[in-house]
Amino acid sequence: MTTLFISDLHLDDSRPEITALFLEFLKNDAVKAEALYILGDLFEAWVGDDDTATLGTTVANALHVLIDSGVPVFFMRGNRDFLVGVDFANQAGLHILPDPCVLELYGKPTLLMHGDLLCTDDIAYQAFRTQVRGDEWQRQFLSQALAARQAFAEQARSASKQHQSGLMNDQQENIMDVTQASVESMMKRFGVSRLIHGHTHRPAIHQFQLDEASSQRIVLGDWYSQGSVLHIDANGDFLSIL
Repeated sequence: MTTLFISDLHLDDSRPEITALFLEFLKNDAVKAEALYILGDLFEAWVGDDDTATLGTTVANALHVLIDSGVPVFFMRGNRDFLVGVDFANQAGLHILPDPCVLELYGKPTLLMHGDLLCTDDIAYQAFRTQVRGDEWQRQFLSQALAARQAFAEQARSASKQHQSGLMNDQQENIMDVTQASVESMMKRFGVSRLIHGHTHRPAIHQFQLDEASSQRIVLGDWYSQGSVLHIDANGDFLSIL
């Protein structure tokens, strides 16, 4: 048996082929797993559980089928779907995880994160993240009409693209990635030597020394052109499909 990790699917009505790929993955691959962990950005945007769009319902139903088959699903909110709440979790049957959290994975403590918290060089984004993760901001936002929230999400995506395009290539390369100092600080805080995260869309396996211990940072790939799944088995061996 293996445990599966995915992130950054960014499911959206404009990309039906990726939604179809994900549904096939749940039906044919995830059903054979011991557990599935989705580390954020399952959706391109999520403006509240009261949005009854077909996509959310389709995904929730498919996840529930998988869970009913005996495969638990754990979900961590990302920067695109941080408003996923209890109602959607109940509809899908999944468990929502805090970010960050530690998973005892086949006897090895493993830190799980979406990854955006580690991009500390992007000061503007971190300020925005702090604002929108606040309880008061979320209460005010969710009290607005659905159409207004959808318009805000579209404006936020446009602003993000403008922010990225306004950076020089080298500057964007650095700012949009994690910082090693933040990685090491977070891993020391939780006392782990392995970290799994997404967000950066830069799949890789990074090996480094942390307090003289061999340590590992595994970055999950996105689902823009293909599926990307990390498999870890009981022996601690892993296979990443990027």
